[in-house]
This record gives sequence, C-alpha cells and structure tokens, in this order.
Amino acid sequence: MRVFAFLAALSFGATSALAAEEPSGCDKFKWPIERERAALTAPDRTTLASGSEQASLPSSAITLGLVAPSEAKLPTPPERAPKDGSFAGFTSVKSATAGLYTISLSAGAWIDVVQDGHVLKPVAFSGATGCGGIRKSVKYELSAQPFVLQLSGAKENSVGIAILPAQ
Repeated sequence: MRVFAFLAALSFGATSALAAEEPSGCDKFKWPIERERAALTAPDRTTLASGSEQASLPSSAITLGLVAPSEAKLPTPPERAPKDGSFAGFTSVKSATAGLYTISLSAGAWIDVVQDGHVLKPVAFSGATGCGGIRKSVKYELSAQPFVLQLSGAKENSVGIAILPAQ
C-alpha cells in the first residue's frame, strides 16, 4: 500500500511539474506578444510550401505547409529529433537586416534557425498554451546574411509564422 501511495505522489508531482512548465494564457508570455499575435491571426497570411525561398523577410506573417519529416528534406538535421507522426518543413530567406528578431509560431514546433552553416542559439524563449493564435515566441540575433528557418516536431501540417524585429 505504501508503494502505491508513493507512486501516486510521484505521479502527481511529475504531472504538477509538467503543468508548471506549460503556463496557460496570453499574459503568461515573458514579453508582450500582441503584435505577433495580431500578425499570426490576420486573415491575409501568405501560404508557402516547405522548401520555398523568400527574397527578404516577409512583411506579414506566413503559413508554412509542412510534410512528414522523411519528406521534408531539411537542409540541416534538426537539433531535436522529430517524433513519429509529426510534421516538418523549412523556408529560406535570402536577405535580412541584422538585428534581434522574434520568431513566433501559431502552434507548437521545434525551431532551428541556420545561418552561415551554423544553428543559431536563441537569445530568449517564451511560450504558453491557451492563447488563441500564438503558442511560442523565440528571439534570435540575425546577421545580415541569408538564413534557413526549419520547423520540426509539429502536430499539424501547417504552422503560422511571424518574423518581426524585437521591440
């Protein structure tokens, strides 16, 4: 009986810890996300297929079509291996102004930004569930060079993406 009580307490503690890692609500992001959320919920988003190339940063949010990881042909292996049944894709941007940017997603997915042959480390990360239109926002310092934005581990076959200068 003690073993059962111990396992139940352990299970409850693990569930509580997981819930603590997943804040819920738009006010739970670490920085204001109103601009990113507005871009991600705008009705005029351009839809791009995985593997598409953009001449410059899009002026508004986009929707990127995703495929099975085996079909995605990601240019660089993702830093986190995608789970079975998930989706992946990428888009490349030929020209960007150097600076700090937020890359925000409408749904959960792993983000890899590859520039000059290196996977960039995020400067900051924020995410929350229960906020319609936005799931996560990650800040990256980009140089004035082409880059590839890769998504993997998505549960859906398309994801809204907003790439905006950080405020």
